[in-house]
Amino acid sequence: MCGIVGYIGKRDVAPLLLEGLQRLEYRGYDSAGIVVTSPKTAGLKMVKAKGRVRDLEAKVPARFKGTVGIAHTRWATHGAPSDENAHPHMDAEGKVAVVHNGIIDNAGELRAKLTADGVEFLSETDTEVVTHLIARSQAEKLEDKVRDALRLIEGTYGIAVLHADFSDRIVVARNGSPVVLGIGEKEMFVASDVAALVAHTRQIVTLDDGEMATLKADDFRTYTTEGTRTTASPTTVEWEAESYDMGGHDTYMHKEIHEQVDAVDRVLRGRIDDRFSTVHLGGLNLDAREARQIRRVKILGCGTSYHAGMIGAQMIEELARIPADAEPASEFRYRNAVVDPDTLYIAVSQSGETYDVLAAVQELKRKGARVLGVVNVVGSAIAREADGGMYVHAGPEVCVVSTKCFTNTTVAFALLALHLGRTRDLSVSDGKRIIAGLRKLPAQIAEILEQEDEIKKLADEYADAKSMLFIGRVRGYPVAREASLKLKEVSYIHAEAYPASELKHGPLALIEPALPTVAIVPDDDLLEKNRAALEEIKARSGKILAVAHQEQEKADQTIVVPKNEDELDPILMGIPLQLLAYHTALALGRDIDKPRNLAKSVTVE
Repeated sequence: MCGIVGYIGKRDVAPLLLEGLQRLEYRGYDSAGIVVTSPKTAGLKMVKAKGRVRDLEAKVPARFKGTVGIAHTRWATHGAPSDENAHPHMDAEGKVAVVHNGIIDNAGELRAKLTADGVEFLSETDTEVVTHLIARSQAEKLEDKVRDALRLIEGTYGIAVLHADFSDRIVVARNGSPVVLGIGEKEMFVASDVAALVAHTRQIVTLDDGEMATLKADDFRTYTTEGTRTTASPTTVEWEAESYDMGGHDTYMHKEIHEQVDAVDRVLRGRIDDRFSTVHLGGLNLDAREARQIRRVKILGCGTSYHAGMIGAQMIEELARIPADAEPASEFRYRNAVVDPDTLYIAVSQSGETYDVLAAVQELKRKGARVLGVVNVVGSAIAREADGGMYVHAGPEVCVVSTKCFTNTTVAFALLALHLGRTRDLSVSDGKRIIAGLRKLPAQIAEILEQEDEIKKLADEYADAKSMLFIGRVRGYPVAREASLKLKEVSYIHAEAYPASELKHGPLALIEPALPTVAIVPDDDLLEKNRAALEEIKARSGKILAVAHQEQEKADQTIVVPKNEDELDPILMGIPLQLLAYHTALALGRDIDKPRNLAKSVTVE
């Protein structure tokens, strides 16, 4: 969600920080701010602005020099978007500046105590509490001042701190919200996301929860919030700065939809084992004997990741014959679920930092469960917490709305289902069949993308709809769920997804000419059942757009997609509906890469 960028070195810091904030715009935000200093100058200089980074940049004066600084893009939690509520936050004397991602749960209590002690607050934020706690600490070192404040705080945070009396350093800390250090040549960076760093360094250190770091121009050190030194070795980020450019597309969403051909090829590359008709997934840390002992699979994710998990659960049941289901992690972590030692738990997150998923992983680990992670970002919190897992290798996804990562996650689940199936009862011939289907996917995705002009015409036709219904049966239902979410997220058109089998149990009351229905109609053993659902809608004068493997007589229009194996068809059937959502939003003039009220990495509850 919110974005943090910091730098200490010899370069002019303001342009670097503004560039970093621009690279984090995709995370979702409503205001931005910057504070700079230098070992050679006295005091901190700060500028803040409601709105976009460009609004902040317009307010930064020409003589805003410094070699040390921190900056922030804010997504409002405490207090409405405003200049006053934008980060950084400073104390009354202007000595301490703090940027913060996360939520301080006991901010109200701390605020009341500080107010009673005479502190005057300038904002409505929880973050300003942290600033005053650091400023009031009697400790001699900045690290100890920050530590004193953190001892009083309950909640989640990724923070970066500047102090006018310690202008040779930035102190950072993490608990539940990402903090990444970038290691340069006599310069250091810090950010909440590697996207802000890769233009300058690919050597990074990711802090763990309960860990702090001090950055100086030529050195860094990490330690726990209790003061114990920790060992941190930089790793190399695989993504290049160019991965975050638009590459000739008008939006990141359009670029990322079209990157799916190469992205799917990456997730498959080096993993297929033709000799035994299976796949290599060494990162699972799960041998064949352990795999055979699994009695159930539970997949946890949020939003798009949850929908990918629904598709994954179906593939695991079909190919491995292990009972499997998916559940929103945000619900699972609050319902005191029974944790079964024979159940394999799988946590799904594009960023690897989704707080609800991470909290579920931590609770499962506390109860002794085996947890695998399916994530896109190497070295992310869930990847480190899990016992093993798979990277989906989608590459950086900048648009808030997920497309290529969703597709790659479903392909990763197909690989996992094949792996589990071949350790159990899936035959060699079925293994070969699925492998052949997986290898067809990139070319079939390219074939779907070639229909973009026709899909754009459909989007122009449906853009006037006030609401849309998406239906699918069994394999098609998760596709309908994800397509409905995509349309809502990016176009702001209300949409609902229902199992096609549930139409007659209530939703048919909604059917009328003004409510278009998008129907997922794969050519499988349920084809006639799905056609019956189209008959029900048509009999009530409903308008139908079908996504199918052949033209559907009862549909007003059909988007025809290439046929793969029945188990893999859901991977393909969602892709034209990504284009439909995109072009509908484009027709309505929406801010496609940064939909209102949304953020890319949801690192708060």
